[in-house]
Order: sequence, then C-alpha cells, then structure tokens
Amino acid sequence: MAKNKVFLGLYGSGKTEIAMNFAIKSKFDGKLVAIADVDVTASYFRVREYRNMLEEKNIRVIAPPDHIMRADLPLIDAAVVGYLQNPSYLVVLDVGGDEKGSIVIGSLKEYLSDADVYFVINARRPFCDTVEKICHHIERIQRAASIEVDYLINNTNLGNQTTVDVIREGEEIVKEVSRATSIPVAFNVVAEPLDYEGEFETFRIKRYLIGKEELV
Repeated sequence: MAKNKVFLGLYGSGKTEIAMNFAIKSKFDGKLVAIADVDVTASYFRVREYRNMLEEKNIRVIAPPDHIMRADLPLIDAAVVGYLQNPSYLVVLDVGGDEKGSIVIGSLKEYLSDADVYFVINARRPFCDTVEKICHHIERIQRAASIEVDYLINNTNLGNQTTVDVIREGEEIVKEVSRATSIPVAFNVVAEPLDYEGEFETFRIKRYLIGKEELV
C-alpha cells in the first residue's frame, strides 16, 4: 500500500469530504497523518475551513496562511513536499480536477512515487453523468498532469436526499468507466446513516457539508 493518498475530483465530486474522512480514519487506526489542502479550483468548501476540527484530532493540516486562505491561486505550502517525503507520515492530498488542479498535481509529480491517486466520481453531477464525460475528464487530467489515476471512487450522491438506489446507479456507471479505462474501482462511498453493500468495498463517511447545495 502506498504511503500517500491523492484525491482528485471535479467540482461537486465530494473529494474533500472523502479526503477528510480518510485522514480521520487513518488517524483512528494509529497512523501519523497530515492532510494537505492544495485545491486551487474552488473556494466554496475546502479542508482549510475545517482546520480546527482536524487539528483537534491531531491531524496536521497543511494550507496557505490565514491572510491568503481564500485566494483562488495555485499556492502550495512548502511543507507539503516535506511531509510527502517523511516516511513517518501518511499524507492525504485534496486536489481539484480542472486545469489549475492538474498544474498543481503535475508540479508535485516527482514526490508522488509512493502515492495512490484516486479519481472521485459523483455521477449525479451534470459534467459526470455519463461514462463518456467521466472518461474524458480522466484522460484530460492524466494528460495535463502527466500522472496516472490508480483507482476510481464511486461517490454518487444527492447530499441529504441520497438513497440506496442513487448509490447503486452510480456504481453501475463507475463500473462502466472502469471497463473503459482499465482503472479499478477502490470503493463505494456511503454516508451515515445509509446502509449499502455493493460489488465493491464500502467506505463509510460522515458528511461535513451539511446544509450546503454543492459537494466539493
């Protein structure tokens, strides 16, 4: 298993919540964990907004200083590289999935030799509601960043209106994407309190983006 974890996803994919939940679970499992907010694509919901909660759980949060916290710029803290190379830490990277995000992940490529790269899919978002669209975005990001996606994640949801059928429908789409790209599916994301067991492993999460219209 790779030391570091990279979560890529387009706006509304839910990658930030998955990254946070993965970091929290890894800390609960006894690991030293750092989470790096390198999402320069959307200011609506970022890991840095939850710095206090994460640090109370003894998770190191790497993000731009407070005075430029909401800047929509490719600002990468120098500490990110240090933690990626630190053998004692599991590092979780939250990365946007558009052109800016591709630039960021490409700039860190030489430090990601020991990292799993996940592409998060919410098939209920308009730009990821077909196999063709999803494959196009994956190909675009891989080409722009010169990296390969290792795993797909089915995070198909409608926020608090998510049902088991919504997750199942997303799983079928992600399975088709996997067949088309030869990228394996890591797991289905299931938020509390739903209970769903599909073909793939279940990753249960708590949704922190309660009451907001977009999932980032």
